[in-house]
Amino acid sequence: MMDDRDRPFPDAQEDAKSVHVVPDTPQTRSPAYRLAYDDPDFLCRDELRPVRLQLELLKPEMMMTEYGIDSTIVLFGGARIPEPARKDTAKTPMLAELSKYYDEARRFARLMTERSARNGHREGVIVTGGGPGVMEAGNRGAADAGGVSIGLNVVLPHEQVPNEYVTPDLCFNFHYFAIRKMHFLMRAKAMVFFPGGFGTLDELFESLTLIQTGRMRQVPVLLFGREFWERLIDWSALADAGTIAREDLELFRYVESAEEAVEIIDGWSDWSKRTRVPGH
Repeated sequence: MMDDRDRPFPDAQEDAKSVHVVPDTPQTRSPAYRLAYDDPDFLCRDELRPVRLQLELLKPEMMMTEYGIDSTIVLFGGARIPEPARKDTAKTPMLAELSKYYDEARRFARLMTERSARNGHREGVIVTGGGPGVMEAGNRGAADAGGVSIGLNVVLPHEQVPNEYVTPDLCFNFHYFAIRKMHFLMRAKAMVFFPGGFGTLDELFESLTLIQTGRMRQVPVLLFGREFWERLIDWSALADAGTIAREDLELFRYVESAEEAVEIIDGWSDWSKRTRVPGH
């Protein structure tokens, strides 16, 4: 990166500051006089949506690159699943029962982060949606290990704040769900899905579709809790109907514990050789 002293022209921040010290006149007060990049009203116009999309893609990408993060372990799961100590606050008996996966997510993230520490937190960094529930458990497990983790928050109609365990310098916020999804997958070396709702299902099916169609390389896709997932989705019915190929059922694996998930990720190269890799 160029040293500021070597720049032949003022940088954008210097120009933005200079605009605010000019004489106060009707001309300088007019919105037309504002620098385009320093004009929130202009940047929020509908016509500027392509620019905002690009900015949301660029900002986290540049900051993660500068932080030195090369690959991630993506952890998805329900925002409404409480930690076991608070399962009495769960709205349904099923949510109370699912609270055990909070601890599994926390332990899995801790185990993976302990490994990530060996390479300076460049490889296998935990990334979650940055919110409560299973997401909190993932960031919390990374913090338990004394490591870093990423939170990809999104603006929702109801206020959402990042959980307290996300590494502050890696806590991002998105307006566009589509760009957020890209950042979940751009560095992913494994994807782990805990029980969840619409958001978790959305990410699961999008990820499987990308792998199935060869648009994304095949990585471990692990579903915690066979009973939950098989009750929710009749995967075999899709294959029986012919709407997916029988071998598509090999694109994911069930696991019940953090240790089992780590074992599958460790043995991924051997397992992937026994399964179809789309596009090869």
